[in-house]
Amino acid sequence: MKRFLALALIAAPLLGGCGLHPLYEGGSHAAVSQGLDDVDVPAIAGQQGWLMRNALNDRMHPTGNREGTKRFRLDVRLDDKLEGLGLLANDTVGRERRTLRARYQLVDTTSGDILLDATAGSDAGIDVVSSEYATVAAEQSALENLTRVVADRIVTTLAVRLRKGDVGAASDAAPGKDSPTPERQR
Repeated sequence: MKRFLALALIAAPLLGGCGLHPLYEGGSHAAVSQGLDDVDVPAIAGQQGWLMRNALNDRMHPTGNREGTKRFRLDVRLDDKLEGLGLLANDTVGRERRTLRARYQLVDTTSGDILLDATAGSDAGIDVVSSEYATVAAEQSALENLTRVVADRIVTTLAVRLRKGDVGAASDAAPGKDSPTPERQR
């Protein structure tokens, strides 16, 4: 135990120089927080869209500042699939897989340029039980959980791009440095 403690004390100063910095360094005044606060999420169709929009707004606007003119718009299209797996001996489904995929584009509202065009997704397995109510409740819970996971991935991608400074200066970035190319701007 003493050896581990000694090693940790020796390694601690070395870790400070590794170049890792907190993503939200500076709190609500940081470029990342202010950049995320400047993103509008328009309505997304369907129940999945309602859940996704709320999850994105909760993560990007934790203080509730969702009003006013925003510099960016996040357009999101969802693809939600529920497929049966695991056929039982009586030809009934014993397991389902729910997949939620989101294609999202960050649009500069002043110029109309697409600054980021990406996808995020996740899936979950669901046991099909004899109670139809329990199965429907499990499908709904899976959708809610998947929405949170996908929203986290979208916001993390946006935050990393904001931290690097790619989003605000995407039109000035050199090709090949994760800047969107005309082929990706569909």
